[in-house]
Amino acid sequence: MLRAALVLASIVGIAAGAVLIIEGLRGPGIYLLIVAAAVCLGTLFERWRYRQEEARPDAHWQRTGERFEDPHTGKPIEVFYDPGSGERRYVSGGAAQSASPRSKD
Repeated sequence: MLRAALVLASIVGIAAGAVLIIEGLRGPGIYLLIVAAAVCLGTLFERWRYRQEEARPDAHWQRTGERFEDPHTGKPIEVFYDPGSGERRYVSGGAAQSASPRSKD
């Protein structure tokens, strides 16, 4: 809900910046346009980039060997890769172990 309100407010800011530019107030219009666009893109990027971890990858997913600790939860995270699409998935350690047999490191 908050994310949708932020995107809507930034779209209104983009429109207001465009109106200011059209009305001859170039400086404030450009500033408002750039700031509102940055807020909108940042909010949309955050939604795409920081997804929740996946429960269990399918059989065609391959382990990358990358492992790290989630700074927010402290749980181990393992990275899987889909060679067909290039997509990456971040799976918690327990779910990753039950998804497929461990390869020897």
